[in-house]
Order: sequence, then structure tokens, then C-alpha cells
Amino acid sequence: MTVPVQLKQLRREFGSTVALDGLDLDIAPGELVALLGPSGCGKTTALRIIAGFESADAGELLMDGQDVTSVPANRRDIGMVFQSYSLFPNMTAAENVSYGLRVRGVSSGERAARAGELLDLVGLPGRGGHYPHQLSGGQQQRVALARALAIRPRVLLLDEPLSALDAKVRLTLREEIRRIQLELGITTVFVTHDQEEALSMADRVAVMKDGRLEQCAAPSELYDRPATPFVAEFVGTMNRVPGVVGADGVVELFGRRLPAHGGSFGAGTEVDVLLRPEGFGVVPGGDAVVRVATFLGATTRLHVTTASGLAVKVDVPSWEADGLTPGASCTVRPHEKPVLVAERAVPVG
Repeated sequence: MTVPVQLKQLRREFGSTVALDGLDLDIAPGELVALLGPSGCGKTTALRIIAGFESADAGELLMDGQDVTSVPANRRDIGMVFQSYSLFPNMTAAENVSYGLRVRGVSSGERAARAGELLDLVGLPGRGGHYPHQLSGGQQQRVALARALAIRPRVLLLDEPLSALDAKVRLTLREEIRRIQLELGITTVFVTHDQEEALSMADRVAVMKDGRLEQCAAPSELYDRPATPFVAEFVGTMNRVPGVVGADGVVELFGRRLPAHGGSFGAGTEVDVLLRPEGFGVVPGGDAVVRVATFLGATTRLHVTTASGLAVKVDVPSWEADGLTPGASCTVRPHEKPVLVAERAVPVG
């Protein structure tokens, strides 16, 4: 059964440190939500409260509309996959997968059938008799995922499950986790520090800062329309370019007048305009200079210095990068689309 999960004004303190400061988050049935943020933002604390491993000092946790804030972890019907595989070394893969069923008194025949079914689901057919030391890291994490799913949990929690794996295995396994989650339709909360993982796997990404929710939105919205300067700069690469607010609320930037959002600033206010590298266009010839050109496959990233000394990163399709080599002159202009503005940063030093 797929259930909604609601976090209502959750607060958690550790001495003088506030880990969660009134966190509100609604997760729809069958949705995969990634909790993303810097170290210490509270994402892992939130996950542990959902799991029942931590208690909230205030607020409520609802599952399927029922308050489970005080319900013990073993009565919440939750499956959890940790960063470390946490498999029992003296048990085979099948025995690890079926362990939760054994604790619940399920018959040996049913346990074996369920373990085989799940090992097939996670891409490990025929590996049920292998012990953890006989499996690779990626395979062990697949076993851990199968074990979490064996009890048919109402909610699946993933605590940075891919961070200990190498890049190629991580890419493959994140695609497998998403496939399985969609196939089962299970409500899932995924904690990660990897932006690419969050954006590629989640239905929505919840960006946290200092124990609070900054923005929760679909990956495309989060990237293209960040609600705050923090989200804009935390997710992906962002340029901060000085600009001036015009009389009609637009911002004047590089000779263009662009619609602005992100704050109420009076005419003539000096602001920072936040623009992605792909938010610029660049053509050969002009008073800016290409300092570095980095080939990234389909795109090439240019580090450009303008005549005023401003350094910006610009992404262009690689097929348009001919002639834009280090030392080449060019002209940079922002594309004509709304931009996010923020209070002008105070130079350090």
C-alpha cells in the first residue's frame, strides 16, 4: 500500500544546535522526494525521524494521515537502505534479504520465494547463495535494497546509498533504484549530497538549509526557477553578475533589459543577477576574452573575462565553439528571459 508522508513543523535540537527548525514537507503517495542540502542542514535528521531512529522535540509526523510521531521504529512498516551496506556477513544474500521476514515469523518456503523474487528484481538472479564478501559493493547494495523491500514497507528510506560506490556503478544503480521504485510505486525519501543524483532520480527535490526547507519542486523547476539565491547557487553552477534595477522593475545587464524576480528592489538599486552558464550567448569578436575553454562533450564551458574585468562561465554547444579558444575575443550577452536578482554581495576583504 502506497501512503503519503507529512512532516509538520518538526523541530529537533542537539544541545545548542538546531538540526530542524520547523520543517514542513508533504510527500505524495508513490512519490520519490530527495532531501538535498549542505552538511548540517538537517536532511539526515529528518530521515531518521521518519524512520523512528530519532525523536522530534516538537511537531508531527503523519503516515497515511495517522500520527506516528511516537510510534516505535519497528512498528512503522518502513524499509531503509544505508550508506554502508550493513549486511550480515555470516548470512548469504538470500538469508540477508529474508531476515526481516524470518523475524516476522514467515514460513521458510515463503521467505525463500520472496528472496528469489526480489533478487531477480534488483538484478541478482542466481546470487542468493553468495555471501557478502563474494559480492561487489554495487551487488551488496542491491542486496540491501532487496532486504529493505522484502517486508513490503509502506515507505522506503534511502540514506546516501550510492556514495560509497564508484562513478560507473553509482550511475547504473541509481537508474535501477528509480526503475524499481516506479515499478513498485512505493513512497520514497532519498537523502543525498549529490545534486546530479537528486535531479536525475527524484520527482521533487527538497533543498534544505539550517534545518528549514528553502524550496521543494520538480528538478526542472528547481534548476530553471529557483525560489531563493541559496537554491540558485547550491543547485548547479551559477554566475553572479552585477546589474542595476530599472524604473519598471526590469534589470539592466550587458546592455539588455531583462524581467527580474526574486525580491523587491527600488529603481536604481545595484543588485546581483544570478545566471546559469547556459543563460548567456557568445559570439566571436568583441571586447571580452576567452581565458579557458573546457570540452564537456555536447557542450563546451568558456571562462570569459569582460572588458570591465568581470569573469563569467558560459556554456555553448560544442559545435558552436569553433574559434572560441583561449585568447580569442568575443561578445557575451544574456539570453532574453527572466532572471533572478539578489542583494548585491559585499566583497570579502
